[in-house]
Amino acid sequence: MRTNLFNIVLLSIFLTIGSTNVYCQDSPLKKTIIKPVTKPTTTAVEKNKPNPIVTDSIKKDSAKTKKAFLDGKVKYKAKEFTKIDQKKKNILLYDTAELYYQDVELKSGIILLDYEKDEVYAGRIKDSTGKYTQFPNFKQGANVVEPDSIRFNFKTKKAIIWNSRSDQGEFKIKAALTKKENDSVYFLKGARFTTSKDVDNPEYYFQTNKVKFVPGKKVVTGLTNMVIANVPTPIALPFAFFPMTKETSISGILLPSYNDSNTRGFSLQNGGYYFALSDQYDLTVLGDYYTNGSYGMRFESNYAKRYNYRGNVNIRFENLITSERGFPDYSKQNIYNIQWSHSRDAKANPNSSFSASVNLGSSTFFRQSINQNNIGSNLNNTLNSSVSYSRIFTGSGPQSRLAITATHSQNTQTQQIDMTLPTLQYSVDRVYPFVKKDGVRKGFFKNINLQYDLSASNSFTTTDSLFFRPQMFENARVGFQHSIPLNTNFKLFKYFSATSAVNYREVWYLKTINRQFDTNQNKVVDTQVNGFDAFRTYSFSSSIGTTVYGTFNFKKNKRIQAIRHVMRPSVSYGYTPSFEKYYDTYAADGSGTMVKEYSRFEGGIYGAPGNVNSNSVGFDLSNTFEAKVTDKDSTKTEAKKIMLLNNLNLSTSYDFNADGKRTLAWTPVRVSGGTQFFDNKMNLNFGATLDPYAVNNSGQRINKFNIDNGGSLFRMSSANMTINYSLASSPNKKTNRSNNSETIRNGGREDDLFGKPITGNIQRSMFDDEETDDKKESESDFFNYTLPWDMTFAYALTYGNNNRENKIIGNSIMISINADLTPKWKTGISTGYDFVQKGVTFTQLRFERDLLSWRMDFNWTPFGNNANWGFFIGIKSGVLSDIKWDKRSTIIR
Repeated sequence: MRTNLFNIVLLSIFLTIGSTNVYCQDSPLKKTIIKPVTKPTTTAVEKNKPNPIVTDSIKKDSAKTKKAFLDGKVKYKAKEFTKIDQKKKNILLYDTAELYYQDVELKSGIILLDYEKDEVYAGRIKDSTGKYTQFPNFKQGANVVEPDSIRFNFKTKKAIIWNSRSDQGEFKIKAALTKKENDSVYFLKGARFTTSKDVDNPEYYFQTNKVKFVPGKKVVTGLTNMVIANVPTPIALPFAFFPMTKETSISGILLPSYNDSNTRGFSLQNGGYYFALSDQYDLTVLGDYYTNGSYGMRFESNYAKRYNYRGNVNIRFENLITSERGFPDYSKQNIYNIQWSHSRDAKANPNSSFSASVNLGSSTFFRQSINQNNIGSNLNNTLNSSVSYSRIFTGSGPQSRLAITATHSQNTQTQQIDMTLPTLQYSVDRVYPFVKKDGVRKGFFKNINLQYDLSASNSFTTTDSLFFRPQMFENARVGFQHSIPLNTNFKLFKYFSATSAVNYREVWYLKTINRQFDTNQNKVVDTQVNGFDAFRTYSFSSSIGTTVYGTFNFKKNKRIQAIRHVMRPSVSYGYTPSFEKYYDTYAADGSGTMVKEYSRFEGGIYGAPGNVNSNSVGFDLSNTFEAKVTDKDSTKTEAKKIMLLNNLNLSTSYDFNADGKRTLAWTPVRVSGGTQFFDNKMNLNFGATLDPYAVNNSGQRINKFNIDNGGSLFRMSSANMTINYSLASSPNKKTNRSNNSETIRNGGREDDLFGKPITGNIQRSMFDDEETDDKKESESDFFNYTLPWDMTFAYALTYGNNNRENKIIGNSIMISINADLTPKWKTGISTGYDFVQKGVTFTQLRFERDLLSWRMDFNWTPFGNNANWGFFIGIKSGVLSDIKWDKRSTIIR
């Protein structure tokens, strides 16, 4: 019985095991057995619909359609481990995890991909010290977000992001919570916006709680408050709009700066609108307004077409009112200035070119302008303009060139304006009539060549008040000049180079003069004669020169090993006959006894023919001095060359036909030279005029040598010397240069000797070169013990003795120094002293503070006609350039 009982129990266990399914890890699924029911085919669109209700109320047993694994290929990797859980349908990546799916790139410390829900989760991990590291980096298309953690759905494209950080244009955005609605809309909560480099610890930021963010387009916020150094400020807006366009520049309002003046009242300056019209041109409209009625308007446009042309146009107009109507010092005037710069790329058309540099307007514009941006230009006394077009004509014959130019020169002190509208130059290239087909030009005859030159000009001389008025065109001077030079050059005695030339000139005028004594006015009067008239002249010239080398060697153990002297002497001869046939006589007084000669072509644009024979010989001598010295570097075996004198030139001439009355035989000897010192950092130039003739009590040169009049061999009638020196604290540090093209265009200097222009924070054009912080050198934790600095020094000395005045006419020194007091503090001064006038020249003090995302500067001109001061503080970013405080004093003239 026991044996049977054991067998019965064992059999029961085997039967039980045999009829049971064994499961590992997972619990068995319960099944309900139902009768099979015929079911219609389910399409892919219907797979998610609920099961149909059957009439017998028995639930159908329909197998669920297996869901596809995402919609594309997934690439992933991790440094520590990768775990795939098929039950939970997820993939876990840990430590330096990366996941790539469709247009999504995700890098983080830990990533969990739930492929059943089509979602991914990413977050940080802690290092051995307990510090969070490996923050997520989520990139979808061009948008990059760096949060603390993120949850993203691949199907809906929605996401929830905690403590996100992203860059949008110049802005850096950080938000406590971000909801990504779709590919183009984000909603942010607890957000801050800043242009600071460090978004976690910025110098300033805009704090807001509700934000709608469209990447690459715009940011719209609710109540926004400005926070500086983590301290909330009273500056707040009920709402804010920030453009986030990816374009180089966008249109927008330019906020004005506030100022006040004792003579014109309160003012708003530099306010207006910037129009980004297209990729090729833009327009800036700015205005100034004073409460006494003064106002100014400025239109500035830049244009460019790649590989073709580029330029800019500035038009400025100001209505200036001083004092109040009814007061004795009341005045009202209109001033204007027009500037145009245009350049054409040589690649556009190699046979033609067009360029323009125009600067014209009221002579008093830069001295009386109410806009402080012009202060850097008011020290210049001349305005110049030039517009030119040139073309080269090619063909089977010799080439010819045509150039048409319009010029303008305006003296802002005398208000005299000289213009040519236009000047025409046409020339035909040289022709060698005696050269054979082989093209060899050697010898006197084969080098004979001739060419043709035509010049035509329409010139005006007027004043500022008559500029472009009918009176200006009444005194136009029109002339044509034809010139045919015949030249040749050849070698003489192997070591001499000789040239000879004969020149024929013919001049046409449309106006001449008739000079007579007017008894009614009791003076000599010139009467204009309209009609064609011409004169013809010819001349001959020749020259011969050579080069002589001389070397003086020293002993080998000397510091100076040798001195080399190069001389280039030349002798020239010129002959021009007298053309007395073009001269008439007139009575210089009422009695008619005093008769003088004149030419009816006097006052013409190309001059008048001479009535004196010129038969002169000229002497020129050019010298260069070099030295060979032992190099201080003992490893170098070759001697080093040093320039002692770049040039030392002497020139004079002697006229064989001088009569001793109207003309003197010897011309003054002109001496000029220049050299460089201290590794070419100092430039020294000098010159002097040595006159061999004496002067009478009236200061006129007489036909008597100065040595015969009790003086020296030569009388120094004038002399000048200039020194320019630039140096810096280190050889690699270049002296500070102003990049203000307007100041240079108006005749100013590139360096800071005349001070820096006060520009504040002006709207940048889309054509301006962007400055990046990457160019800045890295700064160490400790400031360099050597104070970085640079200096520009200029000295000028002029001596005059033409009329026996024997005195220093000009003696002045100018200096500009810039120094970095700290890595963020910069200061500078430009000043000078005039030893003749015994006064300080234009002086400017400058201070600048780099506040990381902000910039602060202060400029002060303490005295003089341009005495003023200006203070500016504002955000560097062009997007927020209107957030500033710009305070300027008004120059009172």
